Amino acid sequence: MRALKSLFAAALVLAAATASAQPVKIRFAYVVPVANWPSILFEKQGLARHLGKSYTYEAVRFQGTPPMITGLANNEIEIADLAFASFAIAVENAGMKDLRVIADEFQDGTPGYYTDEYFVLKDSPIKTVKDLKGKILATNAAGSAVDIVMRAMLRKNGIDDRKDVNVVEAAFPNMKAMLTSKKADVIPAVIPFSFDPDLRAASRVLFTQKDVVGGRTQMIIWAARESFLKKNRAAMVDFMEDSIRAVHWWLDPKNHKEAVEIAARVSKRPAAAFDKWLFVKAGQEGDYYRDPNLLPDLKALQANIDLQQKLGLLKGKVDVSKLNDLSIVKEAAKRVK
Repeated sequence: MRALKSLFAAALVLAAATASAQPVKIRFAYVVPVANWPSILFEKQGLARHLGKSYTYEAVRFQGTPPMITGLANNEIEIADLAFASFAIAVENAGMKDLRVIADEFQDGTPGYYTDEYFVLKDSPIKTVKDLKGKILATNAAGSAVDIVMRAMLRKNGIDDRKDVNVVEAAFPNMKAMLTSKKADVIPAVIPFSFDPDLRAASRVLFTQKDVVGGRTQMIIWAARESFLKKNRAAMVDFMEDSIRAVHWWLDPKNHKEAVEIAARVSKRPAAAFDKWLFVKAGQEGDYYRDPNLLPDLKALQANIDLQQKLGLLKGKVDVSKLNDLSIVKEAAKRVK
């Protein structure tokens, strides 16, 4: 009997050891191919040294960031590429108090870098934001960052976003068609769709995100639940190390040609669609700002979320200083030479 108990105990220890040795599953949600890191992060072979050892990786595409909140709540994803607006909604309105900011994706409106644009048709009678009253506005998802910014601009100009306009949803790749077919009077266009030459030829910019915010927006952050981070800290440090190494490679100008080729392959679009702007600092003709060590601007993030609360879109105040864990990305950065 003792022998059987000892054998059973040994089997349990072995099973536990085997389980702990299994790589941690990391499913990372994103919206826009190429423009969002998760879609291309490890497409350059050899950069992810810990992949398949301490963790596995899968990029999962969503239409917008708000649906990622449900994905996190249902344990369908481990990390979400959340807009500042969706992060705040998840914490305050959806009650996910254990959600943590863990890294930067990109920042909008940083001096010398791109800021999102809102387009109307070139021959549209809409000349100012005040002319949008009674019009149809497109958004990718209610509560997304571009949606919040658009609503903020309306309210700044005395337009009630709930009563004075009609808002319809469309995926970013379909925005051009929404505008040119006159199913929407104004559309938000994010990189890379804003650089579509046909869109540029048919439209003009009504306003930019920087016009609304007045400065930098911590547009997208990486977010994960605290329980997952605590349970899998070692694997997450490995993942962040690989991510920072990959980001350094992508941002290095000497790798631009190969980066563009990979982007073209991943997106199934011509390389010319990426060559002039991808990871390039060139104002409105270049890319967003991306921190090379994946460090978010928490001061900007707080200001962005405060704007959201001011618009009445949050139940209460969200204190970013209590909702971040940058220790993992900072530890990982020390490993990368």
